[in-house]
Amino acid sequence: MVKDFPLLPLEKIAREAGAERVSRSALIALKEVLLEEAENLARDAVKLAEHAKRVTVKREDVILAAKR
Repeated sequence: MVKDFPLLPLEKIAREAGAERVSRSALIALKEVLLEEAENLARDAVKLAEHAKRVTVKREDVILAAKR
C-alpha cells in the first residue's frame, strides 16, 4: 500500500465537498479508505484484463471494474 500519499489533495477534496475545516485524523482515515478502495478496484481491473487474455490493464477495465 502507498504510505507516502500526500494529505493536501485529500484536504482539497474535502473542502470542495463543503468542509470548512478537516482534522488531520480525518484526512488519514480518508486516505486509508480511498487507498483500500483503489487497491480493490485495481485488483478487479487486473482480473478483467486477465479474462480478456491481456497482460495490460486498460482504461475500460478500470471503468468496468468501477461499475461493479
